[in-house]
Amino acid sequence: MSEDSKTGRRRRLGALAAAVAVAGLVAALVVFKPWLLFVDIRVDEQLPIVATAGPAASSPAPMSPAPSLPGTTTPPVPAAPVELARGSLLSHEHATTGTVRIIKQPDGSRVLTLENLDTSNGPDVHVWLSAADVVEGAGGWYTAGSAERYDLGMIKGNQGNQVYDLPADVELSKYSSVDLWCVQFSVSFGAAQLVSG
Repeated sequence: MSEDSKTGRRRRLGALAAAVAVAGLVAALVVFKPWLLFVDIRVDEQLPIVATAGPAASSPAPMSPAPSLPGTTTPPVPAAPVELARGSLLSHEHATTGTVRIIKQPDGSRVLTLENLDTSNGPDVHVWLSAADVVEGAGGWYTAGSAERYDLGMIKGNQGNQVYDLPADVELSKYSSVDLWCVQFSVSFGAAQLVSG
C-alpha cells in the first residue's frame, strides 16, 4: 500500500471518528440538557390565604351559610381556605427548599401549593403525590419511583410559588409525601413528608 493510500485511509478514519464524536456529543446534549442547570424559571402564582399560626388557627375556619332552597337546610361551608396537610421540602439529588401545602378551598376543591420553591431546573421534572415516606440523603433519591403515585404533571418552574389542582377523585389518604421527580433519570430532586394540618 502506497504512502498516499495510507494517508488517505487515515484521513477517512479520522473524519469518521470525528463525525462519531460529534454525533455522540449532540446526543448527550439532547439527553442531558446541561444548560438547564444554569437557567432558572420563576413562577409566582397567587396562593390561597389560610389562617396563620396563632390562637385563631387552632379553631375551625369561620363558616358562612351556604345558599339553600326554601324548606331545606344546607351545612355551612368554610368562608376561607383550610390547610389539610403541609410539609417542608428537603434535598435529594439537587439542593431543594420550600413548603408544600394541600389546601381545601371554600367550594370544596383542593389544591397543592409549592411555596418559596428553590431547586435546580432539569429535564422532565414532575410533581408527584407519593405513597412512599421521605428518606433523607442519597438513600431517599429513588424511593418514590417504586411507590404508588399520582402525577400532577410537569413542574411549572424551579423557583417561586405554584398551585396545582387536585382532581376530586384523588384519595389523599393514600399519599404520605410530595416528590419532585425527574422522570427522565428516575431520581428525586427533593421531597416533603406530609403532616395533617
